[in-house]
Amino acid sequence: MNDTVIITCALTGGMTVPAQSKAIPITVDQIVEEGVKAAEAGASVLHVHVREETTGRPVADLDLFERALSELRKHTDAVLQPTTGGGRGMTVEERASVLKFRPEMATFNAGSFNFGLFPVAARDLPFADWEREYLEGTTDYIFRNTFADMTYMAEQMRQSDTRPEIEVYDVGQIYNLEQLVKDGVLEAPFNLQFVLGVLGANAAEPDQLIHMLRTAERVLGKDSFTWSAAGVGYRGEFNLAAMSLMLGGNVRVGLEDNLRVSKREQATSNAQLVTKVADLASMFDRTPATPDEARAHLGLKGSSSVAF
Repeated sequence: MNDTVIITCALTGGMTVPAQSKAIPITVDQIVEEGVKAAEAGASVLHVHVREETTGRPVADLDLFERALSELRKHTDAVLQPTTGGGRGMTVEERASVLKFRPEMATFNAGSFNFGLFPVAARDLPFADWEREYLEGTTDYIFRNTFADMTYMAEQMRQSDTRPEIEVYDVGQIYNLEQLVKDGVLEAPFNLQFVLGVLGANAAEPDQLIHMLRTAERVLGKDSFTWSAAGVGYRGEFNLAAMSLMLGGNVRVGLEDNLRVSKREQATSNAQLVTKVADLASMFDRTPATPDEARAHLGLKGSSSVAF
């Protein structure tokens, strides 16, 4: 796979608010349009959240998920990866409910941590009342993923025949995975996503990515996982993308994680971010993987086995 790279595009997310950027897709139609264009630009995996269509508030509405996933499937062969992370205030049962659609792959969060977005609320932006409260409320927000929660999520994924993409936000969560393996909750091979740059977890710095990668190799076994990197913020997103490309990993970009295409220019679409990282990959003689190549590398069951 080192000649190719799996590009995941995180289309809208569950923690940003619409006042931060007009480019953030809100309605199902907008999410589908963004996903199709991102796939055409080179993304082989689309990471999917949904939002309340009238306000843009992140929700776990199954009707919205069914519409978004089914419409995306009609228009692209990309791997559709719904979130089980959801947004602030959602229970683990709400977050896991999307697994009823038996997706090929879904996210699995490897531990609890503070998740702070409150500095954004201090910016001079035209926030709606709910947006300011949503952001400021993260001063007291723990993104909860206890061992009981993770055990529950893993069982739901087994029942739906869904491969977890394990989101690792800090180095201690690698040891969480070690314990889950000992307890028979998870088993290799794993698909890991190192997510760096969230306030309350590990920083989006090159030495931290290398530290987490080497720790995972030592604790879980060098040949026991595939891996990708996702950096939060403009510098985090593209600095980690470059590091991942050099180290032989895969990459994630998208408006969930970063709203800029350059230091001074806001992104106008997810496809713009995918194009930039695909161009960066070409400098390392790597080309975007096709959806079928991604499925083979990640060990997925195929789109014919989903329930949407």
